[in-house]
Amino acid sequence: MRASHQHLRRFNLPVVLAAAVMLLASAFAQPAAAADDTVTVIQLDGTITPVMADFVGRALDGAGDRGQVVVIQMNTPGGLSSAMDDIVSDILAATVPVIVWVGPDGARAASAGVYITYAAHLATMAPATNIGSATPISLGEDDSEEPESASDRKVLNDAIGKIRGLAELRGRNVEWAEDAVRNAANVSAEQALRLGVIDLIATSIPDLLAQVDGRDVIVAGETRTLQTAGAETRTAKMNWIEQFLQLVSDPNIAFLFVSIGTLALIFELANPGAIGPGAVGVLLLVTGFYSLGTLDASWAALALLAAAGVILAIDLLVVPGTGILTGAGITTFVVGGVLLSTSDSAGVSLLLVLGVGVVLAVLVVLIVGAAWRVRRKAPATGTGTLVGEYADVRSPLDPQGMVYVQGELWNARTPDGTTIGSGTQVQVTRIDGFVLEVRLPDLANRAGSPSSGTPNGGASPSAEVGSPATP
Repeated sequence: MRASHQHLRRFNLPVVLAAAVMLLASAFAQPAAAADDTVTVIQLDGTITPVMADFVGRALDGAGDRGQVVVIQMNTPGGLSSAMDDIVSDILAATVPVIVWVGPDGARAASAGVYITYAAHLATMAPATNIGSATPISLGEDDSEEPESASDRKVLNDAIGKIRGLAELRGRNVEWAEDAVRNAANVSAEQALRLGVIDLIATSIPDLLAQVDGRDVIVAGETRTLQTAGAETRTAKMNWIEQFLQLVSDPNIAFLFVSIGTLALIFELANPGAIGPGAVGVLLLVTGFYSLGTLDASWAALALLAAAGVILAIDLLVVPGTGILTGAGITTFVVGGVLLSTSDSAGVSLLLVLGVGVVLAVLVVLIVGAAWRVRRKAPATGTGTLVGEYADVRSPLDPQGMVYVQGELWNARTPDGTTIGSGTQVQVTRIDGFVLEVRLPDLANRAGSPSSGTPNGGASPSAEVGSPATP
């Protein structure tokens, strides 16, 4: 029996080791084989932002580790030039073939999208799409074919040099690329194909993969033949942090954040101590201005939006109710928004600016008006509310005694030493510390007042001096 067990141990050890090696080999081999047949799709839909650039870089790195082909499905009005540069650099440094597909139908590759398309190993478009308008324009600045300042010429020439370099690298139309930057030229997919701007037109990603199958591309100095017909696709997705940051990087969302934040702060100033609106307002304003800053928004526009908030705050705190500062604040805010809406690449919607301006004007007028009415209203609590009230004399005023007013007993005196008996109704004229000065009410001024029931439950004005005190 012992010999049998020893034989089994000698026999099983090599078998177990061999089985383990085979399992490990299959575990590593199967994912690699599956990955070779999978195409990663990166969707760039919206403004090109730093968040989107980080996402593209991460997705390209992940695809490079698995040796896949990458398709960037793009629909963009443009965006921040620094973010565009990051994406272009990542594509040029990619270890996998990168194909840009401007799609689906109705999509566009404007401004920064032109550079990204030119940087790709293969450039493709869907029918009914367009590409162009690559003139560098900051948000809120006017378009100008011929830059006047030296700095503007420097920016334009740098952009032209960049797009020409990409066109020469990928063998695409150099002259049209320069025209797209210098004169904002824009063409349809069919025109782009005829001009040599793109390589082909595809109706969908499966159609694209079928058309590029067998094509040779140069990646990292090596020629690779694409084998993409019928390949499976996987879509790279942003994580939740990237999704949130991309959402707030949208210029329209950023403008809404600034608008709501301004309104929240105004509400906080009108209702001191609420805390909640103020905290939310500060958070929204910081987020909104940060987002507009990452979009390279015009500093003049941002300054006008900030000035509008200051003007409205002064209107509420210092000179409410005049209407002049209210109008100035709303006008300044709308003008700042209009400056943000003048960009062809990634501007704020003009309809949104005008709509927010109208809503903000109505709400600010309501808030300022309510604050003005509250300020003009007589105090509802405190000793200041006793002046002018009617009181019942509970102990004779000779010239000092006790009176009953607003449910409380007070020390009171007559200013001229007049003696007033218990049960008489008197009127409070002033407060001296904790002593009320009272006098007999002027019956002539109270003509027409009800003879029964007086303020604070006091006796009628006809009560005789010296009548018994009400218990």
